[in-house]
Amino acid sequence: MPIPPTTLKELKEWKLKCPRNADRELQYVFPNGDGNVENHANIVTRGLGPTLVAAGVTAPDDDEAPKYSGLHALRHFFASWCINRKVDGGLELPLKVVSERLGHSNIAITADLYGHLFPRADDSAELAAGEGKFG
Repeated sequence: MPIPPTTLKELKEWKLKCPRNADRELQYVFPNGDGNVENHANIVTRGLGPTLVAAGVTAPDDDEAPKYSGLHALRHFFASWCINRKVDGGLELPLKVVSERLGHSNIAITADLYGHLFPRADDSAELAAGEGKFG
């Protein structure tokens, strides 16, 4: 997955100062305070949830609760961002590129999951031009 240069720079700086595991052989990107694997529930409840609420991505009936409850939502956001049109803030990437970035084994998986997000042209002009040509 491509990483923007500023993000890569920040990750390299973080690597130098983040907590390390006691045996120093393992170094995680986002460890707990002791340098060990952070508990999944902590990541979701202390990290993702408050971040979503701060960004205004909240449940329809409760503006204090995050709309999504799991980290997999970030994958779907990434896919949507890759697909959406540039005028809408997306990258407008081709289906094949999105499929590769998501690591799908074939393009059909990406098309089945996210095909509804790809922009479609208005077919009415094409249909009108072809009307009456066959028959």
